[in-house]
Amino acid sequence: MGSPWVNDSGMDEEDFFSSRPQDPLTQLIKQDLGPLSVDELQERIATLKGEIARIEQHLTDTARHRSAADELFKK
Repeated sequence: MGSPWVNDSGMDEEDFFSSRPQDPLTQLIKQDLGPLSVDELQERIATLKGEIARIEQHLTDTARHRSAADELFKK
């Protein structure tokens, strides 16, 4: 029987998230998408894309801050 996950990367999600069972991301990836309407799925995708953009911006800001700190302490 095939994997129920669309993104079957070989890593077992149960192993990866087992230490954080109440983590919202864990709950999100385990949610059954079957009952959701097309509109609900599209809204979910838009929300997740917004969250991805927020995380990417945070990564950029963190790297910039780290780089500035490294330069400061080099001198």
